[in-house]
Amino acid sequence: MALEDAKNEVDTAFTRKGLRGYAFENAFGGATSFLRRSYTKDLTGVDLAVTGVPFDQAVTHRTGTRFGPRAIREASSLQPYDPPYGWGFDPLEEMSVIDYGDLAFDYAKVADFPETLTAHIRGILQAGAGTVTLGGDHYITLPILKAYAEKFGPISVIQFDAHSDLWQDDDFSRIDHGTMMYKAVKLGYVDPARSVQIGIRTHCDDYLGMHMIDAREVHEAGVAAVVAKAKAIVGDNPTYLTFDIDALDPAFAPGTGTPVWGGLASWQAAAILRDLAGINLVGGDVVEVSPPYDTTGATAIAGAHVAYELICLYGWKRRG
Repeated sequence: MALEDAKNEVDTAFTRKGLRGYAFENAFGGATSFLRRSYTKDLTGVDLAVTGVPFDQAVTHRTGTRFGPRAIREASSLQPYDPPYGWGFDPLEEMSVIDYGDLAFDYAKVADFPETLTAHIRGILQAGAGTVTLGGDHYITLPILKAYAEKFGPISVIQFDAHSDLWQDDDFSRIDHGTMMYKAVKLGYVDPARSVQIGIRTHCDDYLGMHMIDAREVHEAGVAAVVAKAKAIVGDNPTYLTFDIDALDPAFAPGTGTPVWGGLASWQAAAILRDLAGINLVGGDVVEVSPPYDTTGATAIAGAHVAYELICLYGWKRRG
């Protein structure tokens, strides 16, 4: 850490010169953009845009994930001083990463929300950047996948989750975080044969051809086997990674709407994400962080680490 920079830097989200490099301002002060990246709507020369979607009107149990993006950004203030551990490269030096701010939407017109979000992501993709989205409940992944499918065609998905989100629901006007993957497959956004769900530990009648690695298999087979299986499934297909924080056991991430025991330990998630390096990641999200149910902030910290790993995965493939 550069002590002189720490003494003089503040609000680098607004005062940063250029889009690359680390930040050294005090973790407890200043404007909390994600990883102290520049807050900007200018996508010129941007490789990756981090954006927040504070939406939680599709949940089946506890609300609160509308506060997730804000909490994840605050938690990320602990991370922008050094290169991420174990990667061997400096993504914040090698890529132009910005904080694009949050999606603007009318909370009282829920029916308009999906297309508003799709248009938001579509605009970023059309500018040539990728996205890492901070949720928000897991429904948000469906409108995001629509924008990605428009650009890439049916894509592979790696989904970390306690739930499959494949509950059958052929009313496509319904907005529900438990049916979003069912609809993504049925609408042709996702290629199920080249997609995999990791950490599942709730019942599902029909996986619609998606591969599934449940939490027990992760515990018993180990990280290397899980990574090898996931990589074989997605191959080099354009891949979107969605990480529901309830993939982690409630001991590690209590701040979520539908916690389920028996989940992944944080070290398992970290190791799997790190070893997925080389997949053709085109975008990703971390969702279902609900700060009101975790006074320690541990869940938001986990969410911030996941988002940083997504940045690393995105950069790793592009650096050859």
